[in-house]
Order: sequence, then structure tokens, then C-alpha cells
Amino acid sequence: MFRVDLTQNRLSRLVQKRFADLNLRERDHLQEWLANQPDALGEELLIIQKEFDGFDETRERLDLLALDKDGNLVVIENKLDDSGRDVTWQALKYTAYVSGLTKTQIVDIYQQYLDRYEGGGNAAVRICEFMEVEELEETVLNPGNDQRMIFIAANFRREVTATVLWLLSRGIRAQCFKVTPFSFGEELMVDIQQIIPTPEAADFMIGMSSKENEEKAVQDTQRKRDKVRLDFWEATLEQMSRDGVSLFANISPGRGHWLSAGFGVRSCSFQLIFLRKEARVQLSLDRPNKAENKWLFDRLFAQKEQIEAEFGSELIWRRMDGNKQSLIVFEAEFDGDNRDMWPEISRWLSEHISKLEAALSQRTSQLQIPNDLPDLEVV
Repeated sequence: MFRVDLTQNRLSRLVQKRFADLNLRERDHLQEWLANQPDALGEELLIIQKEFDGFDETRERLDLLALDKDGNLVVIENKLDDSGRDVTWQALKYTAYVSGLTKTQIVDIYQQYLDRYEGGGNAAVRICEFMEVEELEETVLNPGNDQRMIFIAANFRREVTATVLWLLSRGIRAQCFKVTPFSFGEELMVDIQQIIPTPEAADFMIGMSSKENEEKAVQDTQRKRDKVRLDFWEATLEQMSRDGVSLFANISPGRGHWLSAGFGVRSCSFQLIFLRKEARVQLSLDRPNKAENKWLFDRLFAQKEQIEAEFGSELIWRRMDGNKQSLIVFEAEFDGDNRDMWPEISRWLSEHISKLEAALSQRTSQLQIPNDLPDLEVV
């Protein structure tokens, strides 16, 4: 590998290193790099646990457990300078162990990860955001026998590569990534390359299981739903522009069931929600400190009568003590699947987000959060 010096129009060779020579460790370094930057493996992955040991009657631990965009569980085994000869056997055992995990168990595993390593959060919500669905019921997690394996090492022994190629020939999705450290002066760089299967051949080497037709139908339905929401948000933002609603003027339509717009208060936003059976406008108080959200909510709730009088209707006040977030909501039932109803829904959202902003924006902005609030834990 070379470094390009554009000023001199020359190449400088980087010095290939061994992890051992750099005093880098598998768990403390390589594993942490991948846990915090999983797309280094060439795709979007959601890390849901590390050092996972939730297996019955065994104390074995797999390095990283992830979800891919299709809801498949991905077992990631990291080695440093040498893959060892037993890594495929270890990964096969771990993959067999996790193959029976249910959707509820996966959510619980990820919740434990968030609580321990990420300072909390709602696992179900995070998975929905990653999968780009409104509710977990819309997607399949850990379908059939579609669990995947990823092996990472600087060098792979022949018995490992032969086994991975055999697994691929049997329709089991396995990949090998070669990770090589390089140095240039004081700089340390890492090159991560997929070597099995080669990216060009991957689509031809990964077979489809007999259950994929049913699961593909779910994915097709979701893609259609994404297109529906994109069309709806385009129409709604056009309606708001005609109505002179500036709050969402710089917001682009998306494929999710919500749009958010800030208003100058950190981690607080006004949101539009479009679901199949209802529409909502809401103020989301979602600052990193749970106590700050509850403090803001309580101060606004103390003005409930004045706010609702200005808004023109009763609001739904969701303090949500067990969550970090708090919400102030107004909602109505609609048939979101009926495109003929969309103009009415768009006008409703435009009208009521304007009213909600008028009633809450200035009041929220004027609140001065104390510096000595406790950092409440999310239950």
C-alpha cells in the first residue's frame, strides 16, 4: 500500500506491520474498532452485543453479534495476525447457538448492550430505525437458517479458507476479511479487504433457502411501503410550503413514518407522524439527559391550560417515566392506505403542526434548564 504525495507527485510505501509488534489486542482494539465502525465491513450492520455469552450450559463467548439490513443475525469472529485453525468450528457453534433466538430475545440482548455500553436507549425503537420500519411486527428478525458468519484476521490458514468456501458452496453465508495494519511515520492505518468471497463473485456464491420466498414478500411489502411514505411526504411538504409553514422548509421527504424539524432547543424537535391508521403532530423532548427532558416536560405541563387554549384542543401529555424521551402529542384517525385521503391528512398535519409550534416553541425556548439536575437512569 502506498501514500500519495500530491505536492511532490510521488508515492511513499507504507510499512506493513503485525498487530503483535504494535502491542494491539484483539478485544481492546480490533473488536472496538469494528463495534464502533461496523460499516468498515462493507455494509450497514447494527452491533447488538459484544462478548456475547448467552448460551445455555456453556461459558463460550462470541466476539460480536450483529443484525444486517435483512434482519439476519451475523456472527463476527475476530483474530489478529493468525486466524488459527479452529475459528470456523467456533463460529459454526456460535451460529448454531444463536439460530434459535426469537425476536423478543434479540431485542432483550440489544437492550442489555445499550444499557451497558451506550448509556441506554430503547432497543426496539433503535432496531426499527435501523430496519427502517414503523413497528417490529413489520419485519422478520433471525429468519430461518439465514444466519451469517464473518471471519476477520490478518492471515487465514488454508483449512479456514477451505472450510469457508465449502460453507459457501452449501448456501451458508460466510465471509473472510483480511485486516492489515500499516504505518507511515507516527500514523497508523488499517486496510480491511473482503477476500472470500470476492465482492464480484458474492452474489453468485450465496444460495437462497427454500424459505426466502416468504421472507422476500415481507421485504417487497416494506419496499412498497417505503415508496408510499416517500410519496406522501413529498405531497405533505408541498402542502406546507403552500400554507407558508416554514418549520419544515429545509426538511427533505424520507421513507420513514416520521419527519423531524428542530427549532433551536438542543435535541428537541417538532415531528410529523404518518401511520396506516392515524396521523400525529408532536413535540419530542429527547435530550441525552433524561432528567432534562422530564424537567422541560413538567414546566410545560404546568402551563397545560394556557397551552391547550392557545392550541385549540386538548393535547396528549406523555411524560413516559420509564423512557428518556417525553412527548406532547395531538393525533387523529385516518386511513393512510387510501391515497384519496392524503390531501386531507396533509392539510391536517400542516394546520396542526403550525398550531403546536405556536403554542410550544417560544415557551420551550425560554426555559432555562438548571445545571445541577441529576442524570436519571432509563428504566
